[in-house]
Amino acid sequence: MRFAVASSVAEAVELCLIADGDDGPVEQRIELTERTFGIWHSTVPGVTPGQRYGYRVHGPYDTSRGIRCNPAKLLVDPYARRIAGTVSDLAATRGYRGDPMTGGPSRIDSLGSVPLSVVTSLGGPDTGQRPNVPFEETVIYELHVRGFTKLHPDVPKHLRGTYLGLAHPAVVDYLLRLGVTAVELLPVHTFADEPLLLRSGRHNYWGYSTLGYLAPHAGYACRPGREVEEFRTMVAALHAAGIEVILDVVYNHTCEGGVAGPTLSLRGLDAPAYYLIDDHGHDIDLTGCGNTLDPGSPTVVRLVTDSMRYFAEELGVDGFRLDLASALGRPGGGGFDPNAALLTAITTDPLLSNRKLIAEPWDATGEGYRVGGFGVQWAEWNGRFRDGARDFWRGATGLRDLAYRLSGSSDLYAANGRRAWASINFVTAHDGFTLRDLVSYDHKHNHENGEHGADGTNDNRSWNCGAEGETGDPKVLALRDRQARNLLGTLLLSTGTPMMTAGDERWRTQHGNNNPYCLDNQTSWVDWNANKRSDDLLAFTRRLIALRADSPALRQPLFFDGRPTRSGEPDLVWFRPDGLPMTEEDWFDESRRTIGMWIDGSECVSRNREGELVADDSWLLILHAGADQVEVTLPGDRYADRFIPVLDSGTPRGVPADDDPLPPEKRIVLTGRTLLLLRAPRIST
Repeated sequence: MRFAVASSVAEAVELCLIADGDDGPVEQRIELTERTFGIWHSTVPGVTPGQRYGYRVHGPYDTSRGIRCNPAKLLVDPYARRIAGTVSDLAATRGYRGDPMTGGPSRIDSLGSVPLSVVTSLGGPDTGQRPNVPFEETVIYELHVRGFTKLHPDVPKHLRGTYLGLAHPAVVDYLLRLGVTAVELLPVHTFADEPLLLRSGRHNYWGYSTLGYLAPHAGYACRPGREVEEFRTMVAALHAAGIEVILDVVYNHTCEGGVAGPTLSLRGLDAPAYYLIDDHGHDIDLTGCGNTLDPGSPTVVRLVTDSMRYFAEELGVDGFRLDLASALGRPGGGGFDPNAALLTAITTDPLLSNRKLIAEPWDATGEGYRVGGFGVQWAEWNGRFRDGARDFWRGATGLRDLAYRLSGSSDLYAANGRRAWASINFVTAHDGFTLRDLVSYDHKHNHENGEHGADGTNDNRSWNCGAEGETGDPKVLALRDRQARNLLGTLLLSTGTPMMTAGDERWRTQHGNNNPYCLDNQTSWVDWNANKRSDDLLAFTRRLIALRADSPALRQPLFFDGRPTRSGEPDLVWFRPDGLPMTEEDWFDESRRTIGMWIDGSECVSRNREGELVADDSWLLILHAGADQVEVTLPGDRYADRFIPVLDSGTPRGVPADDDPLPPEKRIVLTGRTLLLLRAPRIST
């Protein structure tokens, strides 16, 4: 078997084959004798799958240059397909004595205290035919592999919280009935707990602390050691149901943290080839996590693209959401460049360019906030949609920004040739309040995290509807339910690609915690117990997703541009409550809280799978965020001969109390804080 590892600074590299001995692990050291293009490699006969191994690197230890070769530290192979074990002795992982910058190298051998690489062979079923769902038809469901099924009553206990749990027929059936087309999995690359968590006995539940970029996380395997096969089984089950698998991947930093952190892999191999290092040998931190991978380094470009290709080709993954992706466009730690080497390598790769590519367009710095700034092949998490929808429904803003978000955010994505689906619209995500908490808390309540409430953002743009947290007040509860429906309706009826957070449709709460990254307990797990409120919200959500799926005009791939349609009317018209189109002056009236959005479906530029243009009914979406009722006049007969109510956020399941057709120019009264969707059937010509 051939072993290879990159290090341009090493003077010698040893492969260490690990076996169990009477007094603990023992190793056989084999020097890698060949070196090509900075890669140390050798063929070692007789090695078979299951063999545990690591590397020891001999070379300079010069902290002023960020070089920290230390053969006392056994290092994980960055290309390991399987990684076993955890950090058991934090002191043994430190590559330094005393001060990390002025102390010399530690002589404590880390063997027995660190994870090990494991030789593996590809196993498990074929991952099946990729669903290839067009982006404009995609509805993304962000979930945590462990947390989603940990409490699921229909999943056998030994499968709960695992890849096989997610593949269970009861879970797949739930996703199908909900109507989502893709699951976006929180990190499944092998990750390790940070020193701060280890010292306090806590655990990184979310997994944004990567150790190995080609190894599925063993903690989600029903049978540790079978994680590759079980991962492929999960993908196959979801593909068989027509559901795509998108991975949340963390290529911006690793679990090694800053210079005071552990030496587990990249730091000991060749820190300057992997990390951004300043002129004094310190890690440059653009991520808020202590270190930043250097996206300008050929070693990093190769590692990241190899990781993505492996998961796409061998493990069947359909797409990737790149965490803190702005950091990947800042080679050398400089300004953001959408054409930076790593981003370009991904989008020009023949395999990866055919997968869904989603950027989280920010990092931990002001320079890194780049919503709308990525290249043409990228979709982006649209943080401005989240903020705009939250602000509108809590009554904190007018209509101008909301109109852009409802219609696909052309102000952000049209200029460089992207389509409307490039906007990944969301109102909640794993990071922040759940939907229920968004309408139940004005402030975060994060003390359970063990950081004295200092963690998590303070910019939540939430509204507790009159009482902080749990309450029995029926008026407050009714308002919260309505606001949740308003936010979901805005999300799923807007142009762009909607992303939901798992459990929101079931009224899941984190009790006001907006950053439970270290809570592997019921705070973070999806609650499958049902009650009337959760049943109603689930029914409302299913109704919304089905409406979107059945209505091409509500999920158009192109931006609206005022073009005339077959009906003779523009493709999009904005209406005031009096039934007249919005004027320029109206858009700058910050007191307005009501708007109508007319979408002409007679020529909606959506296509079927054969590439033919399809027509749809037209739609009128009315959003009223004011506290008091308002009288609204429907548009005139030049737009439609009748309007049929199909969704009303004022009822628990969204079913209108009266779905009789309404004539043009009919005056209707909307109660405070209501979303109403009306269908205008095509007029025969």
